[in-house]
Amino acid sequence: MPSNFQFRRMLVTSALAAPLLAALPLPALALSEAAARSLVNKMVADINKVIDSGKSEPSMIRDFEKLFIKYADVPIMARYALGVDGRQASKAQMRAFTKAFQSYISNKYGRRFREFIGGTLEVRSTRKIKAGYEVKCTAVLTGEAPFEVTFLVSDKSGRDKFFNMFIEGVNLLLTERTEIGAMLDQRKGNLDQLTADLKKAS
Repeated sequence: MPSNFQFRRMLVTSALAAPLLAALPLPALALSEAAARSLVNKMVADINKVIDSGKSEPSMIRDFEKLFIKYADVPIMARYALGVDGRQASKAQMRAFTKAFQSYISNKYGRRFREFIGGTLEVRSTRKIKAGYEVKCTAVLTGEAPFEVTFLVSDKSGRDKFFNMFIEGVNLLLTERTEIGAMLDQRKGNLDQLTADLKKAS
């Protein structure tokens, strides 16, 4: 049985689902297929450099965080991951959460990209979607079957950025929204405590 707090969150989530979807990146005329592909090509080249750097894991994770800041639309991703609870947060709370989320995601997915050592990411195709462009890549690893890594790109923030990522079909935003929501439930909706715990986890 869900707690009273969890039940209230479920009701609010249902009521505000449409407005939240409206907050996702929308296509902008300035973004082109070539620009979206160029962004991902540059990002993939930078990721491959980190993979091949031979640095220690902590150093690589720091480098991945820099790339995340450079190429990802972090504020939109953080707000989506927080869901309806983000609407009740102050600007200061959202800034603090976004920074903690940035480090948390960089650490989590940086470790995943570190598994690519000895392999590469290769951009394969680009297509228009409702929210911008979808750029599909193939991860080619030594001794393993290739698998797909997909980036969704928009320019809603004023610059070309990716706002979601799929690894082997797993949706980063939906996964993190579920996990962040569960973490917040465990803390009885205390966003400040969640932010502090994300910092520690990073």
